[in-house]
Amino acid sequence: MKRLLTFIIVAALALSLAGCGGEPVEEDTGVSVVATVFAPYDFARELVGDNGTVSMLLPPGSEAHSYEPTPKDIIEIQNCDVFIYVGGVSDAWVEDVLESVGEGVRAVTLMDCVELLEEETVEGMESEEDGHDHAGHDHGDEAEYDEHVWTSPRNAKLICEKIAAALCEADPDNAAEYQSNLSNYSAELDRLDAAFEQIVADGARDTLIFADRFPLLYFARAYGLEYYAAFPGCSEDAEPSAATVAFIIDKVREEDIPVVFHVELANEDMADIVCDETGAVKRQFNACHNVTRAQFNDGVTYLDLMWENTTVLKEALS
Repeated sequence: MKRLLTFIIVAALALSLAGCGGEPVEEDTGVSVVATVFAPYDFARELVGDNGTVSMLLPPGSEAHSYEPTPKDIIEIQNCDVFIYVGGVSDAWVEDVLESVGEGVRAVTLMDCVELLEEETVEGMESEEDGHDHAGHDHGDEAEYDEHVWTSPRNAKLICEKIAAALCEADPDNAAEYQSNLSNYSAELDRLDAAFEQIVADGARDTLIFADRFPLLYFARAYGLEYYAAFPGCSEDAEPSAATVAFIIDKVREEDIPVVFHVELANEDMADIVCDETGAVKRQFNACHNVTRAQFNDGVTYLDLMWENTTVLKEALS
């Protein structure tokens, strides 16, 4: 991986330098922000407003955990004012890139914005590869943290505060507007948070079933929800074992669970099997790590996706 990164960095810098000779200098379009994945990209859009440009490195419709930067991506990072990335294992490439581009880029690391939760495995998690239950699995001395920190609206507020602070440093002339945008957006996040709280308080149950990965640990902890799932959120497993499928089916039947979830851009085969066997309905719960190309082109937002989640959550807890 390091050899690949070295090649990318060298190629990117070479392309950057090659583009300097004789090319007209582009007009300043304001503060420039680059984010790796969808949620912080959308937060930055809300905060920047008309004062600059925001771009996302992860191609719409693709899986975040398999992303690798291209030379073009490296150049974007090198030339931006604020770079926002998640941190953690999936963003291990970032440190090499930031070291190569120097100190001119203000970086916001999402995992530095919130109180982290350790990745956890719950009863029933078992993969085809190892054939044993993952509950209580020992990861060794080094803690593995869930990277999907934005899935709680409360964390989203903390993240936005850090992004706004970086914008104010990068573009002090528009600091008042960034702070105003932050205040307005925080109020929207508060309203979303209150809606989730009310749905959980009114619910007849407090357990969610995901026939998929579970990248929503921060969300579940924020609202006191229990869950069962095939894999942890950052698992690289793609296929559940027969024992996992059977466990999820049994759990849905035992607790009379009305809804079985999958996350966006995921294989829905397991969810289909569980629903066929139990009569539960299949629903998507948006983790907001990425969106489809059509959604991206239509300008869908984090708030849009999370308000969709309020509807399916209410159905699941009824």
